[in-house]
Amino acid sequence: MAKAETDEMADAERGAADEQTPEPVAPVDSTLGYEQARDELIEVVRSLEAGGTTLEESLALWERGEELAKVCRRWLDGARARLDAALAESDTAEGDGDRG
Repeated sequence: MAKAETDEMADAERGAADEQTPEPVAPVDSTLGYEQARDELIEVVRSLEAGGTTLEESLALWERGEELAKVCRRWLDGARARLDAALAESDTAEGDGDRG
């Protein structure tokens, strides 16, 4: 094989490898609202279920989905804590009213 052909093949292989390098997963905006995160997570799941993506693309989608799920979980945990606090406050207020 001639040197020029070997160089061309090496360049082609490098180009193919570059195309397969996954895009870095964009960090999830910490100010993302619950509904926004949920809606994007739904789209990620649909994309994964539809298939037709490379392994690298699927992994990037999966990682994005994990981050979005964490955002949703933080919102839901915060909402639960607020509800629990409100219920506890309500119970305390009702208990104080019975003593009077």
